[in-house]
Amino acid sequence: MAKNTDFRPTDRELTILGILWNNGPCTVRQVNEIMSRDEDTGYTTTLKLMQIMVEKGLLVRDDSQFKHVYKPGVTQEKAQKQLVGELLDKAFAGSAEKLVMRALSAKKVSSKELDRIKKLIETFEGE
Repeated sequence: MAKNTDFRPTDRELTILGILWNNGPCTVRQVNEIMSRDEDTGYTTTLKLMQIMVEKGLLVRDDSQFKHVYKPGVTQEKAQKQLVGELLDKAFAGSAEKLVMRALSAKKVSSKELDRIKKLIETFEGE
C-alpha cells in the first residue's frame, strides 16, 4: 500500500472520506448506499474508487472479516489543513487575511461561530 503524505483527493474521494469520518468504518455497500442518496452511484464505481483510495493511502482496508471494512487513512483535520493550505497558496497568494475575509463574507456566520472564531484568534495572539 503506497501511502502518500501529499494527497489531493478528488471531490468523490472527499465524499467517501466524509462518509467514513461521520459514520466510522464501513463496507463498500454501506458507503455506496449513503452516496446513492444524493446521486445514483454504482456499487462497482464505489468499490473501484475505494480501492484507488487504499492505494493512495487515503483509506485503510481491514481484511480480517468476510466483508472488508474501510476506514479513513487520514484524519479530517489533516485533510482540511492540507486542502486549505493549497487554497491559501493558489487563490489568496498565501494571505490568511484574504482567505478569512472571503470566508466570512461568503456565507452568513452565526454569532456562536463568530464567538469561537474570536476565541481562536485570541488564542493565536497569546502564543
